[in-house]
Amino acid sequence: MRRFFAVLLGCVAALAFIPAGVANAEGKTPVVFVHGYTGSTSNWVTAMGAFRVAGYSDDELYSYEYNWALSNERSAAGLADFVEEVRADTGSDQVDIVNHSMGGLVSRWYLKELGGTEHVAHWASLAGANHGTTSAGACTVNASCREMLPGSSFERQLNSGEEAPGETSYATWYSPCDGVILPYESTAVDGAQNTVVPCETHIGFLGNTDVLAEVVDYFA
Repeated sequence: MRRFFAVLLGCVAALAFIPAGVANAEGKTPVVFVHGYTGSTSNWVTAMGAFRVAGYSDDELYSYEYNWALSNERSAAGLADFVEEVRADTGSDQVDIVNHSMGGLVSRWYLKELGGTEHVAHWASLAGANHGTTSAGACTVNASCREMLPGSSFERQLNSGEEAPGETSYATWYSPCDGVILPYESTAVDGAQNTVVPCETHIGFLGNTDVLAEVVDYFA
């Protein structure tokens, strides 16, 4: 019996020296959601629900709100600050990012041009405008839309060299029924896990629970 208590006390003493961060080792990587053109944090209600079903807590789910009319470079800089806030709040070294539509441009600029790959474990793009879309020609009054046009200086810089840099894991989901990302293959990123969804509308991706479940599994 005395030997049992001696072993028990030894274990308790050893636990006292475990670094504080290990206590959260089983916690999930925080997720940052990045909406697209004319979007808002409200776009992610269904997605957040899918992550909660998978065991994520509210304090592991964050939505980045930004002015979609401004330059994507400026919005990317804001995303960099937002990710730093999430890391500080959660104590996590990295986050995972889910983006939709123009959010692909904002988040990829952060990753590629602002050193974000160090802080992002997984990046998932739903109907992302990753190589631009001709439909942006209808809204060129805004800097963000001008940058979203295929062949723009923004798109050329973003897609020059390695499209999926760093240790970040990249994945995209896109569909021939999108109707907004034209051509729809524009979403695919070289070096990413690219998945074609048989038929889904551009906005429909935000509520497609099958696709969202695949994103959750991808992060897992």
